Amino acid sequence: MTLKKLQDDVDQWIRATPSGYFQPLTNLGILTEETGELARILVRKYGEQRSKPGETDEHLADEMADILWVLTALANQCGVNLEDAVAKNFEKKNKRDLRP
Repeated sequence: MTLKKLQDDVDQWIRATPSGYFQPLTNLGILTEETGELARILVRKYGEQRSKPGETDEHLADEMADILWVLTALANQCGVNLEDAVAKNFEKKNKRDLRP
């Protein structure tokens, strides 16, 4: 799936729901919440904290997908073409960080 298709699919899905897009600031809060859920899993898997009995990291991929979903919704709302943005970001990193 391309980033363009992802943006189109997220847009179509959101527009098909009764509530439509949340406000960008609400989506930022949701993105923060989803990032916290991912952090909880990673801290328990790779950090010093340990999972409580019954907790697993089986939702790791789903939490990452949730973050990508909300970030994509924000990009749609803010008029950001993620394919262009990622290409420019690679270009920036290549100029700044690659050794000659």
